[in-house]
Amino acid sequence: MRKISESETGLRIRVDDEDDLWTLAKICRSGVSAGMLTHRRDSTTGTQEGGRSKQADRKPMWIVLRVEEAKFQPFTDNLRLRGVITESPIDIGSHHTHNVEVGSELELSWVNGIGAFDLDLVDEAVSEGKRPRVGLIVVENNEVILFEIAKHGIREVSSFTMRGGGKRVKDSTAVRHDFFENVSKEASLFFNTDMPVIICGPGLSREVFESYFRKCDTHSHILNVATSIGGRASANEVIFEGLADAVIGEYAVTLEVRAIEEGLKRVSSQGPVAYGIEEIKRSADQGAVEVLVIVASMLRDGVEARRWLEIAELVKENGGDLVQASIEHDAGKQLVGFGGALALLRWGD
Repeated sequence: MRKISESETGLRIRVDDEDDLWTLAKICRSGVSAGMLTHRRDSTTGTQEGGRSKQADRKPMWIVLRVEEAKFQPFTDNLRLRGVITESPIDIGSHHTHNVEVGSELELSWVNGIGAFDLDLVDEAVSEGKRPRVGLIVVENNEVILFEIAKHGIREVSSFTMRGGGKRVKDSTAVRHDFFENVSKEASLFFNTDMPVIICGPGLSREVFESYFRKCDTHSHILNVATSIGGRASANEVIFEGLADAVIGEYAVTLEVRAIEEGLKRVSSQGPVAYGIEEIKRSADQGAVEVLVIVASMLRDGVEARRWLEIAELVKENGGDLVQASIEHDAGKQLVGFGGALALLRWGD
């Protein structure tokens, strides 16, 4: 994301990549004004009186709307902001939808200025710049799973299972090699050449797979790391254990997963951790919260949003850190199971 300008009440930004849309989906909540160059049918050019005929011309125009709803599907390239037009050459008071995509420029404004935690998300998106998504391939003897790691999530792209190669097959090794060769070709089509690729998994099958992948792929950055387990858990282990920090160490998703996993570990060992809004509030009042990791939408939506904002502000005032988490990875889903927030404490009870 590129911050073009900033004022007391808002800012103008440019969307540089798909991951910026996640940030915009969080900060463009109900009541925010969003202006951008878009297209709308001009009823004065159509043949149907009192309405916009489909034959009416779609004209480019700058439209500002008061957002009522933001719709965004993670790992897609389109964000839809729906609301009521407040500024436009035509149709003020009518509903309109902004289709925000990579390359769009928006002017966003808030009645009382952008909130501190919204600005944190924007600054995070700006600092990460055009960091590419990362391909992650989990390899086992008879299965290969492809994942895509974005700044705020992990998505399973595809999976392949070897058919045959059991005890009745004389040369199961040849079958496996054919399997890896075919999957390598498929994987090279899923991941564009700008993406770093991590190959991981237990055992030595990942080494064999890498040899085939390198033959049919032009990726310049391929990292091969060993994990203690296979499947989706292998992808989580790569992130949590820091096995590929050279590639994804600074990604927001890495910081989120580690904070959540640390909180869960403390829960299981009865360590210094708090969960539940009342318990976290008490810890924040005492200045005991070192890190508060919370589902990002909880600071903005729901009946408890105002209370969570007050707690987050208190944590920051007392020198603690705030991690605004996504739920587009396994750790984020586990966080939801604990009420959407965990507080890592400086000391226990």
